[in-house]
Amino acid sequence: MMSGAADERLHHAEHVMGTVVSFDVPGDAAAAMARAIRWLHWVDATFSPYRDDSDVSRYGRGELSLTECAPELADVLEQAAAISDRSGGYFTVTPGGRFDPSGYVKGWAIERTAAMLAEAGSASHCVNGGGDVRCVGSRQPGQPWRVGIADPRQPGTLAVVVAGHDFAVATSGAAERGPHIINPHTGQPATGLASITIAGPSLALADAYATAAFAMGDAARGWAEALDGYEALAIAPDGATWHTTGFSRYLA
Repeated sequence: MMSGAADERLHHAEHVMGTVVSFDVPGDAAAAMARAIRWLHWVDATFSPYRDDSDVSRYGRGELSLTECAPELADVLEQAAAISDRSGGYFTVTPGGRFDPSGYVKGWAIERTAAMLAEAGSASHCVNGGGDVRCVGSRQPGQPWRVGIADPRQPGTLAVVVAGHDFAVATSGAAERGPHIINPHTGQPATGLASITIAGPSLALADAYATAAFAMGDAARGWAEALDGYEALAIAPDGATWHTTGFSRYLA
């Protein structure tokens, strides 16, 4: 996996951050991919709320001040605060009262990983972190990337396929992990939607927006319609769907 021509493709799956991150990169991007993978493991060690010795866990317990943590944590919290304001508080880094910025960190980490590959010279790659996907360039010249969106009501089947060049797509729902996204205004698990998918230029924002929108339930439609540069597709528990005006451009 450590060598290859640019016109070949490398595929790799890495278990990290509690999920599988898969790579589809040019054949000559093996070294850049290896560096990106090492960085993802650093993110896991630093930001995981499930590791007692991570900066996030120690900060959450009050053992470290923010200035004693990795500087990236301050950047993450600044961005998360802006998204919380933008979403009327439906996005939070304290879901259920516990400090956990994972709702932003996962998308941010995959977005940064894709950027690292681009900075190393790759113009055509895709990084998929447990269904949250950042596509750069085209799959092949003139050929869009295609990303399947799971049907939350029928495991193993796809609801839709989205396609495009240079875009991100993130989905939040309860199909795989159960009702784990909390509506911070009620303190109860959100149940108004079966899933919601957000597509746009940045996976860091798309992932966080998807989390916020899922927590909103039915109120997400108007909010998502007003998002600048991002589009949404929602599936209700009864199978009904709706999408924002511009989402059709992503439909394959």
